[in-house]
Amino acid sequence: MESCGVCGTVLGSCAGLVVAGLVFAAYKLGLLYQLFHKTETKSPRHGGESVAEVLRAHGVKYVFTLVGGHISPILVACEKLGIRIVDTRHEATAVFAADAVARLSGTVGVAAVTAGPGLTNTVTAVKNAQMAESPLLLMGGAAGTLLQGRGALQDIDQMSLFKPLCKFCASIRTVREIVPTVRKALAIAQSGTPGPVFIEFPIDTLYPFHLVSKEFGVKNPPKGLMGKIVSWYLNNHLMNLFAGAWETRDATPLPVDIPQATDDQVQKCIELVSRAKKPVILLGSQATLPPTPADDIRKALEALGIPCFLGGMSRGMLGKDSPIHIRQNRRDALKDADLVLLAGTVCDFRLSYGRVLNRRSKIIAVNRDKTQLLKNSDMFWKPTIAIQGDAGSFLMQLSKGLKGHRCPEEWPQSLKAGDVTKENTNRAKADEKTDRHLNPLKVLHRVDELMAEDSIIVADGGDFVGSAAYIMRPRGPMRWLDPGAFGTLGVGGGFALGAKLCRPDSEVWIVYGDGSLGYSVAEFDTFTRHKTPIIAVVGNDACWSQISREQVPILGSNVACGLAFTDYHTVADGYGGKGYLVGREDEDKLSDIIREAQRESQEGKAILLNVLIGKTNFREGSISV
Repeated sequence: MESCGVCGTVLGSCAGLVVAGLVFAAYKLGLLYQLFHKTETKSPRHGGESVAEVLRAHGVKYVFTLVGGHISPILVACEKLGIRIVDTRHEATAVFAADAVARLSGTVGVAAVTAGPGLTNTVTAVKNAQMAESPLLLMGGAAGTLLQGRGALQDIDQMSLFKPLCKFCASIRTVREIVPTVRKALAIAQSGTPGPVFIEFPIDTLYPFHLVSKEFGVKNPPKGLMGKIVSWYLNNHLMNLFAGAWETRDATPLPVDIPQATDDQVQKCIELVSRAKKPVILLGSQATLPPTPADDIRKALEALGIPCFLGGMSRGMLGKDSPIHIRQNRRDALKDADLVLLAGTVCDFRLSYGRVLNRRSKIIAVNRDKTQLLKNSDMFWKPTIAIQGDAGSFLMQLSKGLKGHRCPEEWPQSLKAGDVTKENTNRAKADEKTDRHLNPLKVLHRVDELMAEDSIIVADGGDFVGSAAYIMRPRGPMRWLDPGAFGTLGVGGGFALGAKLCRPDSEVWIVYGDGSLGYSVAEFDTFTRHKTPIIAVVGNDACWSQISREQVPILGSNVACGLAFTDYHTVADGYGGKGYLVGREDEDKLSDIIREAQRESQEGKAILLNVLIGKTNFREGSISV
């Protein structure tokens, strides 16, 4: 058999390799696709329309953004299809707002920002969504497909930034990829453990053919063969970019995969709970995720009669004054419990990495995420039964299997008695006089007493917000928003914006520390422009108090902890809102001021109560690291 003089292989094999190489090259260049799919060079349509069609098919109502030329086609197309575009004053706020919409609506929150610095400004908010397990789609602009890595405006390696933060990352390379890629991303965001997904859109995949073609023209191409090759390559790339772009594609939602406990696992848990004399449930944010409505979970918990500690988004699950909702003395309760059910709760720093759990207790752990399910179980605790599944659905199955069985009533009653004693002590602290200004505990108690029953509370801060978590009582499910395990400051403006859009008839309160307010006070402009009248109460003690409380006694210095009693109320006025300065001289009028703020909010004004507060020892011993 004759061999090839170049590579030494049999001539037939060599020819086969050449043919295979040519076919592969034709595939990569889009030549094969273009044989069967037309490029409509006269069409005025653009890629932004494809994005908008998928979002509308998935029931998306809002896209949060800070505008940039890279993404303008997405925003314009969405607006034309009736999707509301809500522009903010910082890209992080746009993502925080999308996060809040995801939590409150049970759908995917959506944000779109421009390339480069627009995207880097979102990194903290995206990481927060990842740790809070919020289904969120971030869309970012990017340099053109042929200009990436060549020094284009705002061109960086965006994919490397977001791959560690997102469940799914994709870079659109042709217009025809937009619809299937966005569909896939939205399904992945909601499947398994929910979380953020990211799609980057090079600018030439979003604008219409006639504009993009102008950018592909070479004014002075090289002469000769090289010039012809360059011109052909650019023209082919352009034609492939738009080939088959406007063919009809399915934009409807893909199935969402949610892990569930098996019948055998549920039965074993039913047997354990039925024998328990002192069971306790620790409910986390995962319990509020779809598909189970929060009200159904509340009914299931009430039927079980097991005392519950509520954390994250599950705060308020049992209403304001439930006999089985225990708010205080959690560490003591866990020491006495003979069974602990971790329903979407993680053994991280919030549970001392599992060290607060009694080793003699039976422990049932339910979590969608295997890593979170077993976190620190190699060191400080061991689950009796570990179930990778949806916590809400599991609670429904458990309640159904235990129908007619209730926890012995003396157990929740004893815990509730401890609650009452502790809260009476806290109440007494609220009546103490501080060295100057108002007692922060008194302020928080007064707000809690006067806020509307449908209020949503957004927590953004350290010391003042830490106190609020003990004092303020959400009236129902999905009425408390905090950053979650990442402990991010700056969520307030975005969370409140998203909450007010989802629940326009509800009062939305932001509880701010004066430090955290600085991150998003500019969003009072957004509240004014988009007619989202929230109420912010700022605990202004001119200090990063949560840090100062430990730094001063340990290290002997208050460096970098001091702030000023700034006129934040004036800032709110300047952005079109209404600000109030509240000091000790207003103590007797505090209720009247809060009621006036509520009236102003109902009339369409975003309100900021700049409350000057003093120091208390209420949170001594709380952690800041």
